[in-house]
Amino acid sequence: MRIGYARTSTEGQNLDIQKQALKKAGCERIYEDHGFSGAKAARPGLKAATRYLRPGDTLVVQRFDRLARSVPDLSNIVSNLQKRGIGFVSLTEAIDTTTEIGLMILYVLGAIAQFERALIRERVAAGLAAARAKGQRLGRRPSLTADQRAEINRLVAAGLELPVDLAKRFAVHPRTIRRCLLQDADGS
Repeated sequence: MRIGYARTSTEGQNLDIQKQALKKAGCERIYEDHGFSGAKAARPGLKAATRYLRPGDTLVVQRFDRLARSVPDLSNIVSNLQKRGIGFVSLTEAIDTTTEIGLMILYVLGAIAQFERALIRERVAAGLAAARAKGQRLGRRPSLTADQRAEINRLVAAGLELPVDLAKRFAVHPRTIRRCLLQDADGS
């Protein structure tokens, strides 16, 4: 049995084109998620579709980006389907894992995506190393300036203000004040 899945990212989008393509492809049942990002793991329509699928069934989508946000994500979903004896078809990309060629195409796309991720990691690491070499401070900016830290330490040491009140005054969490006091006490 062919089971269809259609998804839109925003409420303003329409599922009609996807549903027509899925019906034309012979889907007997179509599950949908309207207004759900592909990045969200919790998609009730997809969850219902995967629960309904049985060995020998095929999950069909109009385009693979309706099912997954990236090729690695798609590869993971399809791998889980295959373990259950379920095929996958993407109409636009002509990927059909019920055929040897379709399966090979999916594996090639997965290998390319894995290579691309490795290149991105290398570029990011090189960029971070170059920034450190230039003396740039990486990461989030401190919540408190050096002057504010000094004032907090002075006020607490003199017993003029409680850390909880200082947190409100400087619009930070009380833990930030405690860390400030601990770090400055350690000399860091």
